[in-house]
Amino acid sequence: MIPALRQQYNDSFTNEAYQAMISWLGGQYNHDPKFHVAETPVFFPRDFRERVFSACEDVLDVIADPGYAERAAAAIPPGEFVPNQTERPLFLQLDFGVCQAADGTIVPQLVEAQGFPSLYHFQHLLDRSFRRFFTVPDGFSARFDGSSPEEYLDTLRQAILGGHAPENVILLEVDPKGQTTRIDLVVACAELGIQEVCISEVDLEDGKLYYDRDGKRTQVHRIYNRVIFDELKARTDLKRKFNLIEVAEVEWAGHPNWFFLISKYSLPFMDSPYVPETRFVSELDHFPANLSDYVLKPLYSFAGMGVNLHPTEADLRGLDQPEHFILQKKVYYVPIVRTPDELARVELRMMYLWLPGDDRPTLVNNLVRLSKGEMIGVRYNKGKSWVGGTLGYFEV
Repeated sequence: MIPALRQQYNDSFTNEAYQAMISWLGGQYNHDPKFHVAETPVFFPRDFRERVFSACEDVLDVIADPGYAERAAAAIPPGEFVPNQTERPLFLQLDFGVCQAADGTIVPQLVEAQGFPSLYHFQHLLDRSFRRFFTVPDGFSARFDGSSPEEYLDTLRQAILGGHAPENVILLEVDPKGQTTRIDLVVACAELGIQEVCISEVDLEDGKLYYDRDGKRTQVHRIYNRVIFDELKARTDLKRKFNLIEVAEVEWAGHPNWFFLISKYSLPFMDSPYVPETRFVSELDHFPANLSDYVLKPLYSFAGMGVNLHPTEADLRGLDQPEHFILQKKVYYVPIVRTPDELARVELRMMYLWLPGDDRPTLVNNLVRLSKGEMIGVRYNKGKSWVGGTLGYFEV
């Protein structure tokens, strides 16, 4: 997106340096990522930075409205409401496709919002890794709050621990050792001094939660939640006493209800030039004649599962639960990052923390995914290089 910087990076790139970076990255916490780390970051110019900030503010105007949670309450599926819902989400992420407007301007287009954490700790490690093995120009940063690396980690520590001793805080997941993004769990636990715990290993007794820490039965006072209900329901092999929905004496670092309250369900509420037209299928009084310009998305899925890029009228009429689907105007990611073989498309995730007492969340980090396929994701990029997870450096 900044031709001179792209040329400079590509000309100086060597696979030996990249492999050394991946080896160093994996060695910091003795765990290698299970996903492909892209060979390059993305350099964003100042004018795009300002446009994506404007896009984020349009979205936040909706989510920060005092009545938003009540308006979105129907997003929580029956039987999946978790008690003790927090007033605000601790984590908030906004995903944008990098697209091209009719006048040729590069603009962000919102594709999803999430009230759920992703790779907050890994992105910090990735920043350190790129800076160690490649040149990041002065005046470019992956973070937005002016924090130093140490301050960023300290903010995460305070937000997640919430004043509790690390031994009384757990990172809760479904089969954490089997997660593709486990490196983020490993880094988080190492930095926070907490333990990753499978939900099947949590004991609920008399309204309190316990887990085993170094052979000692230890009470859980706070949960850093990474459990997604879709995955939890699919793992019928895991015997458990706790399913999130029971009343328990525990705090949440990332309350599970916000996974639903801020999600694809949020998009029809938003009116912005940076948000493509989105409607609940159940609320359509007629189907668009140009369905080829739309994508059909299920509300309750993750990692792109169930997305129909080429919906037909028969597909829409055949939905058993049309209220569980949205029809969204397609956005066309512009191939913009020059790589050694072909141009790559960009999806950008803006990562926020909403700290207690703050009226608005704070933008702290970002995540970028590069793709050369029809969609973002591993299965669309098999056999390709210069794709996968990376981060953006923004001109400040």
